[in-house]
Amino acid sequence: MSVRYTPGFRAAGIAAGIKKNGRPDLGLIVSDSPATAAGMFTRNRVKAAPVLIDMERIGSGSARAILVNSGCANCCTGEVGREHALTSIRAVAEVLDIAEDQVLVASTGVIGQPLPIEKVLSAIPALVKGLSAEGFPNLAEAMMTTDTVPKCVVRSDIIAGRAVSLTGVAKGAGMIRPDMATLLCFLVTDASVNPARLHAVLKRATDASFNRITIDGDTSTNDTAILLANGASGLVIDDDTEPRFQELVTGVMVELAKMLVRDGEGATKLVEIQVCGAPTASDARTVADTIANSPLVKTAIFGEDANWGRILAAAGRSGVLFDPDRIEIRFDDVIIYSQGRGGGGDVEQKVTAVLKRPEFCICVDLHEGSASSSVWTCDFSVDYVRINADYRS
Repeated sequence: MSVRYTPGFRAAGIAAGIKKNGRPDLGLIVSDSPATAAGMFTRNRVKAAPVLIDMERIGSGSARAILVNSGCANCCTGEVGREHALTSIRAVAEVLDIAEDQVLVASTGVIGQPLPIEKVLSAIPALVKGLSAEGFPNLAEAMMTTDTVPKCVVRSDIIAGRAVSLTGVAKGAGMIRPDMATLLCFLVTDASVNPARLHAVLKRATDASFNRITIDGDTSTNDTAILLANGASGLVIDDDTEPRFQELVTGVMVELAKMLVRDGEGATKLVEIQVCGAPTASDARTVADTIANSPLVKTAIFGEDANWGRILAAAGRSGVLFDPDRIEIRFDDVIIYSQGRGGGGDVEQKVTAVLKRPEFCICVDLHEGSASSSVWTCDFSVDYVRINADYRS
């Protein structure tokens, strides 16, 4: 059965020669009618030129197109980098015959290298010609760097008697930590949403999804998440319809976030770190983050080693106060640590069986309150080191 992407939007992805391997590296999303726009961006103090430009433009609350390239981050490239980004924006606006301020731009790839602007400009006419309602998978492929698979999710719902659609694409396999979001994510919907409400929806969805994942504890200089809404469905999101629309957006973004972690550089397992029984939600999140980002925990997961001591030690250095004799650690439904001691060899064998699964949950109950939080992480494998040791070459 063919997939029906969000009406009123077209996308494309082609090879422009930015990447050395000749794979797709230039993509475009276009709304056929005026659209409201909202964005979330990296909190890294080092920001790429496209991020700075988008942060300036997103305040208008409107956009018609997003140009994205992979293979070059266009970051730490000075005034030349900014001018290259603006030049590419002008070229897209001219071919589409829309205002320049209606075009946003995003980049991902190696930091410090200039964008090969002539290649980008030469490819834009073909890129625009390739736009189609079914072009989102091609766009998702053009965004990839060390990703092994493109990430594209399409969902729909009936809200207030009207059919509404949401399509999302994302990329990111390394340099991922909850500090805004993922590397790149673009979402389009045919609902009608005013800019302030759209931003609030995107922020809540980001906090519930991309701000709850970590692959390696690093935050990118190029993180960008943009949501466009063109109103083609006729559904107006108001106080009554917003909760259901929020569920739709959050659901798509959570699905994309999990896809990113599954495809983390060298990852073999998707693991939810769930902390409950904390004094506050902030405490629960702090403990979960510390465990999820621990290299020793992540390497033990890769080795399928039931090393509960590493989890306990990570929780203990999180800065959150708890009684070690009251804490309980479970792998799915198998309790491996409680009342101040481990469960022994038989229990560790059961946990080892859990560790062989591609997805599972490590649950930590502090028994200090009623608050909880979760983070999705992955293992650290030999391949992660290999990929990042020679990334630039």
